[in-house]
Order: sequence, then structure tokens, then C-alpha cells
Amino acid sequence: MGSGSSSIRRFVSEGAKCGQDNRRAGHTVARRFRGESHHKVDTKGRVSIPASFRRVLEASDPSWKSGEAPELVIVYGDHRRNYLECYTIEAIEEVDDKIDALPRGSMERKMLQRLFHGQSFPTSVDETGRLVLPAKLRQKIDLDKEAFFIAAGDTFQIWKPETYEAEELSATEEWLDDLPDDFDPLIYLDQKSES
Repeated sequence: MGSGSSSIRRFVSEGAKCGQDNRRAGHTVARRFRGESHHKVDTKGRVSIPASFRRVLEASDPSWKSGEAPELVIVYGDHRRNYLECYTIEAIEEVDDKIDALPRGSMERKMLQRLFHGQSFPTSVDETGRLVLPAKLRQKIDLDKEAFFIAAGDTFQIWKPETYEAEELSATEEWLDDLPDDFDPLIYLDQKSES
């Protein structure tokens, strides 16, 4: 789905819990993002979203209709976060419901409201399939001419490619290097379902 190569070992899994599906124009659209890609960012902060990501945004926006722009929420978070997390409307509503279930006035609720409501940016995809990232968000993650998109289930992340390589890719490679060559990550799913 994108240019460039990655040394991350790829694992493919399928199952009933991988995400709900939705029917659009006779096609099944998964409500989980998959894949990674690199995209140019122009001087106005416009960046194309991978086509498959746009389909998931459409399928996960209850208000979306053909010909309209799907909405999403970009959570940029605190000073420690070096990427933008893009939530579908359904995914952010799930987070909102969990925050709303916390006791009013509790520190946990206040902090989560600050992180997910205050430090977020509601937006939509434009008619050409692009996001317009405000200067504040680009500056926060030091994004310049290229953005790296990576799927994360019902969200996707936007990184400066060099930051992703230095932080996330190296952490994944270190983790995998400590495991046997015949390691199957699905074992973690099997252990979780047995408990």
C-alpha cells in the first residue's frame, strides 16, 4: 500500500474478532485499518490519506453518506507523544463513553478529558482524499515534507518517518530479536482467550 520498505516482520491473522464489517456498494469494508505508507505533505499541510484508510473512515462514520467527507478526530496528546493518533468517529465515541462512565470530578476523568477532548482536533477528509494538518500539529511532531501512516486497529497514526524509524521500528525489532526465530505472535492471543 505504500512506497518504501520496512524490516518489520509481517504477521497476518484472521478471525472473528478482527473487526466488524460493513457493506458499501456490494463490497465488504473492514472497520480496522491495515498497512502502512509514506505520503508527501505540501506547504499548506495537506497530505493524502491511503485509499483503504478512507474507506474505513467512511464505514466508521455513522453520519457519512456517499459524496460527503468522512469525519475523524486527531488526538495529538501531551508533550511525550511524537505522533498524531487518528480516530474514526466510532472509535472516539467508544473512548468518550468510557470517559463518561468515570465519576465526575475524578482526576482520571479530568485527565482523560484533557488528553482526548482538549488535545484533539476534529476534522474531515477533503474532496480529494486529503487531510489538512494545521501548523500546530505539524510542529508538534516536527512534520515537514513527508508523513508516515501506520494502521493501529481502529485508529491510525501519522509520524515523521525518521521519528518512527528511531522510536517504534527499533523497539519492535529489539522485541522480536529477543524471541526465538520460530516465534508466533498469535500465541499471545491464544493465551488471552484461555484466561
